[in-house]
Amino acid sequence: MTEPGEAGTPRGEPIRVLIVDDHELIRRSLALALAAEPDIDVVGEASDGQEAVELADRLMPDVALMDVRMPRQDGIEATKGIKASVPSTRIIMLTVSDEEEDLFEAIKAGATGYLLKDVQINDVPAAVRGVHEGQSLINPAMAAKLISEFANMSRKEAERPPQLPVPRLTEREMEVLRLVAKGMNNREIAKQLFISENTVKNHVRNILDKLQLHSRMEAVVYAVRERMLEIT
Repeated sequence: MTEPGEAGTPRGEPIRVLIVDDHELIRRSLALALAAEPDIDVVGEASDGQEAVELADRLMPDVALMDVRMPRQDGIEATKGIKASVPSTRIIMLTVSDEEEDLFEAIKAGATGYLLKDVQINDVPAAVRGVHEGQSLINPAMAAKLISEFANMSRKEAERPPQLPVPRLTEREMEVLRLVAKGMNNREIAKQLFISENTVKNHVRNILDKLQLHSRMEAVVYAVRERMLEIT
């Protein structure tokens, strides 16, 4: 993970955002809200997942706001395509659903955040900034559902031999990863471990570097799959 200004966008330059939704009114509302922010630049809009993958490959956005349900190609498949071609792009899923299956599939596909469409439009710019800075955008209710899915996944994977070699994390890094898996943000983790938020950020960055992943939730999925982490 990188500090603000290090992931795709040089420090001081606007965050490049791609908006993906099959409803033009929603795209326009999001574009207007983001265009009013001096540090955010809407570089493109797509009406389906296939178009989103093509645009992302050409425009190299820092953040994509991605609808889950769309014609031709849905948001989860488009997320997989974008993460394959532009791994640095951080993706926020936009949906009217908080179903566990959608949430878990989105995270497995590489999404960094999950935003319900009933969110206040004024809150979207802050969500974009947070995800761009490396935060995972999952509210507490969704985090609880995600933890439940992780527990199910852990049980299903119990008999599968781990892939070798598995990168070694320090004891402190494992502590941080366990708290990330519980849905805690950096401030909550810092309070729990009696360390600074900056130290938490450094630990998370080291975890992602070692695992060669791009988001906190990807790291949790990987750790559960490789039996580095047990969630009950």
